[in-house]
Amino acid sequence: MSTPMITNWKKLHASDFELVDPTLYKQLIGSLMYLVNTRPDICFAVNTMSQFLCEPRKVHWVAAKHILRYL
Repeated sequence: MSTPMITNWKKLHASDFELVDPTLYKQLIGSLMYLVNTRPDICFAVNTMSQFLCEPRKVHWVAAKHILRYL
């Protein structure tokens, strides 16, 4: 992986995608926020993913897992 975020990813209207467990998504994003202190290269991607904490969809979960693959 060359970038922490999918390069052609836009803020999709994710209403077509199914919801994922918000607790798991919040835990994943929280862990990534902790890593931002040592890995500033993922700051923008984690910030973008943290905007969807209320209603995370499948597309957001996949994008967050992409950050993990980057690490």
